[in-house]
Amino acid sequence: MSTPIEHAKEWVLYLLECANGAYYAGITNDLPARLAAHACGRGAKYTRANPPRHLVGARPYPDRASASKAEWHIKQLPRLAKLAFITALPGEPS
Repeated sequence: MSTPIEHAKEWVLYLLECANGAYYAGITNDLPARLAAHACGRGAKYTRANPPRHLVGARPYPDRASASKAEWHIKQLPRLAKLAFITALPGEPS
């Protein structure tokens, strides 16, 4: 018998560039499904008004708590620092 832990998906922090040129950051444990939801207008309220152009990048996290902390952190950063943070390799300073 398997436990829920064995089937837990890793969490991901992702950064989208929206039609208005702004970045949108979010977290999910199913990135393809979340991107599809954003693309067809079922995602966040912000991306319904400002559809995503493309995925800028994504970083994996072992659990929701660490992904949420990273999401809060990236939302505090200026635009260029967001890009540097999301494209840095795990373990690199951001």
